[in-house]
Amino acid sequence: MSEEAETIIDWAAFSGARSELGAEFVRILGYFREDGAKSVSAIEGAMRALDAVAMVLPAHTLKGEASQFGAEALADLAENIETIARQSVEWRQAPDEALPDVVKLRGLFNDTMSAFERETNPLVERRRFGRKVEAANQRFGQI
Repeated sequence: MSEEAETIIDWAAFSGARSELGAEFVRILGYFREDGAKSVSAIEGAMRALDAVAMVLPAHTLKGEASQFGAEALADLAENIETIARQSVEWRQAPDEALPDVVKLRGLFNDTMSAFERETNPLVERRRFGRKVEAANQRFGQI
């Protein structure tokens, strides 16, 4: 696991969600991948249109879903975008202040999803606590 993945994901929360969801985990993570991508696109579109109202709901949704899977950096960024958008609505201003965060959003979402993919892929060799741990099916001739 990369150092970057360690800083953007709360792996204890991720494991907790995995345990709670059980067999449904992979399916629900897939929904997050799809819904998250839609939220990111909606936020980017709202930013291009300078439409703070259209930015609030997808940022709020992304924040909540990311938190459920331990994607804390993504949740924090979405929360900041949501806060700026809500303030912009209240003050009847364009959400210009959100631009730097919106620019970072897609890259962070992609990095987060890549980290999740590495963690959930059964063919990826795992490393834990500084020691190499091989999955049972990683050696030739073993299943």
